[in-house]
Amino acid sequence: MSTRSHAATPASQAFTTAPLPLGRDLPPDPGVTLVRGGADVCVYAGHAEAVWLCLFEEGDDSGATERRIPLEERAFGWWFGFVPGMGDGQRYAYRVDGPWDPANGLRHNVDKLLLDPYAKAIEGSIAWGPEVYGHEVDDEWAGDPDVRSTLDSAAAMPRCVVVHDDFDWEDDAPPLVSRSDSVIYETHVVNLTKERPGVPEHLRGTYAGLAHPDTIAHLKGLGVSAVELLPVHSFTSEPHLLQRGLTNHWGYNTVGFFAPHARYAAARDPQGALDEFKGMVKLLHREGIEVILDVVYNHTAEQSREGATLSFRGLDNRAYYRLDERGEDIDVTGCGNTLDLRHPIVCRMALDSLRYWVTECHVDGFRFDLAVALGRGRGDEYDPDHPFLVAARTDPVLSRVKLIAEPWDVGMHGWRTGQFPPPFSEWNDRYRDGLRTFWLADSRAQLHGELGHGVQELGTRLAGSRDLFGTHDRGPTASINYLAAHDGFTLADTTAYDVKHNLANGEDNRDGSDGNRSFNHGIEGPTDDPVILAARRRSIRNLMGSMLLSAGIPMINAGDEFGRSQGGNNNPYCQDNPISWFHWDLEPWQEDLLATTTHLLRLRREHPALRQRTWALGRQVNEDGSMDMAWFDASGSPMDGAWHDPATRILQMLVNGAYVGQRSVLVVVNGSLDDVEVTLPTVPGLTAYRLLWDSAWERPQEVDSDVEPGAVSVDAMSIRAYAASDPT
Repeated sequence: MSTRSHAATPASQAFTTAPLPLGRDLPPDPGVTLVRGGADVCVYAGHAEAVWLCLFEEGDDSGATERRIPLEERAFGWWFGFVPGMGDGQRYAYRVDGPWDPANGLRHNVDKLLLDPYAKAIEGSIAWGPEVYGHEVDDEWAGDPDVRSTLDSAAAMPRCVVVHDDFDWEDDAPPLVSRSDSVIYETHVVNLTKERPGVPEHLRGTYAGLAHPDTIAHLKGLGVSAVELLPVHSFTSEPHLLQRGLTNHWGYNTVGFFAPHARYAAARDPQGALDEFKGMVKLLHREGIEVILDVVYNHTAEQSREGATLSFRGLDNRAYYRLDERGEDIDVTGCGNTLDLRHPIVCRMALDSLRYWVTECHVDGFRFDLAVALGRGRGDEYDPDHPFLVAARTDPVLSRVKLIAEPWDVGMHGWRTGQFPPPFSEWNDRYRDGLRTFWLADSRAQLHGELGHGVQELGTRLAGSRDLFGTHDRGPTASINYLAAHDGFTLADTTAYDVKHNLANGEDNRDGSDGNRSFNHGIEGPTDDPVILAARRRSIRNLMGSMLLSAGIPMINAGDEFGRSQGGNNNPYCQDNPISWFHWDLEPWQEDLLATTTHLLRLRREHPALRQRTWALGRQVNEDGSMDMAWFDASGSPMDGAWHDPATRILQMLVNGAYVGQRSVLVVVNGSLDDVEVTLPTVPGLTAYRLLWDSAWERPQEVDSDVEPGAVSVDAMSIRAYAASDPT
């Protein structure tokens, strides 16, 4: 049964219910649009009975200056009106009146101040308490989601702020790095610079700090082409974290899809925060570095029906969220709710947000968190032709930037790696798991006298994962190759920990994945044992080298280039502290690893054969019989049946660049526990090889002599790269 009640309202804030005047046939653009003499204001609330724009004076956190203006024009569920005198710097929010009918998914509550989904700046933070819940809760924020709260939330809510888009971009232009030349560096705005000594202290952990010359020097010296930033959309912390004295650090808890997160700015004013973000993009572009944003259009910070009413739920719960027949959230995200991108208004909001970040903020692409949730259709099944995915692929703005899917969610049949349509690239979890298995889990197995998994999976991943991405005219660049990311062990921790150590998160070590495919090499965590430390370092080099010698787009988890550790915590989403921050006082072995990573990235740039745009299929490309890609065993003979033997631990992959005027590259893998003799293959047109890199090296070396095809000794558990010395 629908019930509504209203708290007493001061006469100065009295609601008006004047009949709707004759107005515009079509609503203006959503959000606040500055026009001559004021602003057009427009918000979607399809089931509402009344909507008010609430204006506040700057500095008013209590709500004492609130002035309510009814939006009296209405069309197609949009409420809108012209507000004279409204301009830059105006603080505002909304209130919405309508049915309180939880069984039918309607949860309007006029006592709750609501953020504008299209706000381009959000000032302040949520003062978590019973006031921000649409239903009655106790002091522990638990209660009955069917009983409407009468507490006013104005004093507990942030404010939306009107900002302008004027910014001096000068001659800024997107770097337009080709996908085959891309090297992505996934990082966190705070973690990267919070303790970097070359960045002034007041800029550390900010957009300005990320764009500081000292930070850029590291990125340029390393040789990455793009930074992929963990979420920078305005977000808040989950209540359960605050109750444990923690905060959300990663940002996957959005409250506004158009506003940059203000706490990441050194500037303290909302306009300054937006301009600082733009300035960061401009400075990175000037150095040829692209900016990719990790975006979260699958859920919001409002959680389930037991959660708070901050924006979307109070505007139109039934429109914005996927609900079942009882009015309860359908959760395929693990976060309590799922945005309903089947609804045209929600789909439009996501697309408008993406276009805003490209056109007004000049970003170069997006990584879509839990992207399968964005493509679930009417029957809840994943549909690669979902309207949102089609729109992103065909939009004249969005189709020209880099689109990267995290190809899974937590719903039924949620794993969809390889099933996103072009031009999407995808995080390749099969790549991560395959390489960790070969270099770590199989290494452990061999030490216990057991067989590993052979080389077939490794070879498939090195060649670009054609088994996953070989349809729909996709190439190797559909695969985002990664070994570690923000979510999981760092690369160094995969070699130092067998199990997760997440007690600091306050969940009794229940959170985070248990399937890490890691190997501590004999001792859990830190050790002084030189043998174990040497083995760990080589394993890191094997993994990093494999990734940077593979076809596809490599993604480096920031800090892995120098062996950053999180102490075995594989889920530090709530650790805004030294567990997550990068420590730049590098030990000698870390300096060596940084030099190794830099060297490998230089080799990748210098040898186009490692950056394939199209599939190498093992076909003849020259009259001399040479193939575009060929595979050999330890004897230098074609692999043939050895592919399927789990005891096979030796693999040679020759990528032919000669037929397109480039050097060919030979990758030699020894995944056994013994030094072995490997015969470098005799191939038409190639008479010698030059060693470019060997993972047995603690630090890169320069080799100025060639070796002829024939027998060479290859160290146990190592990988090498050779270049053909005389391409034909």
